[in-house]
Amino acid sequence: MNAKPGSKAADKPAAPQPNAAAKLHAPLARLLRPLVRLCIRSGMTFPALAQLLRELFVNVAEHDFALEGKEQTDSRVSLLTGIHRKEVARLRGAGAPVHEAPAAVSLTSAVIARWLAAPEFTDAKGEPLSLPRTAEGAAPSFEQLVASVTKDVRPRAVLDEWLDRGLVTINGDDAIELVEAAFVPRGEDDSKWHYLGRNLHDHIAAAAENVSGPAPRFLERAVHYNGLSPKLAKRLEARSRELAMEALKTANREANRALAKDKGGDARWNFGIYIYCEDVEEESDGSGEGGRS
Repeated sequence: MNAKPGSKAADKPAAPQPNAAAKLHAPLARLLRPLVRLCIRSGMTFPALAQLLRELFVNVAEHDFALEGKEQTDSRVSLLTGIHRKEVARLRGAGAPVHEAPAAVSLTSAVIARWLAAPEFTDAKGEPLSLPRTAEGAAPSFEQLVASVTKDVRPRAVLDEWLDRGLVTINGDDAIELVEAAFVPRGEDDSKWHYLGRNLHDHIAAAAENVSGPAPRFLERAVHYNGLSPKLAKRLEARSRELAMEALKTANREANRALAKDKGGDARWNFGIYIYCEDVEEESDGSGEGGRS
């Protein structure tokens, strides 16, 4: 499936900056290192990755760097990418990975988001209520929760799947409780691969936009301290998890309320937070500061 040609004026690439390729080498090597480690761990070889990159270079040059009012040619794609024209001709139209979420992932995310945001499914502190399977009238229930998001899937089918995936448990009162695993796909849950691609794509896209344009367009900041003891690093990591989850829950509640009054459209919004901690020395003066990630 081909990627769609640039549909937004804001997506039009800016003119290359002088010496940008040389400056990109070091940060690109750093950000690719953990991805290369993941490739090796997952069994993806260099030839397979190289073929994927070749296809992506052609696809991006073909669609994102087309000149307005002019047909994109094999020669121009070859010039932009450095890939031989015969190889470009073979690869054009071959398509590239798309960013659509699997149906099961979309449904699960939507239901959990509503459980965490809607007043009828949360307590006074904003925490998700334990829900009976069914309830009389307008009383909150798991059946009502699922039905408020979709009428196409039976609540019992959702419950069975979530129990199997460990997203919910059933307590002693036969009520359904959302568990922490609902926030983080684990084990053989295929949704973790979807979120890997989506979240890294959005973070890198925001960072790339910020360094390509005349002024940063997206908020992309981090608080970072070096030279810490492992004990303090662990404590700061735990505290930052609490702060991050509170921020995510607040953003979700506000977005969920606003969504009810929105007329809908093609726009997309993603508010993400990451935390990273490792027991090695970084190249730094050791001072703590807020900075770009």
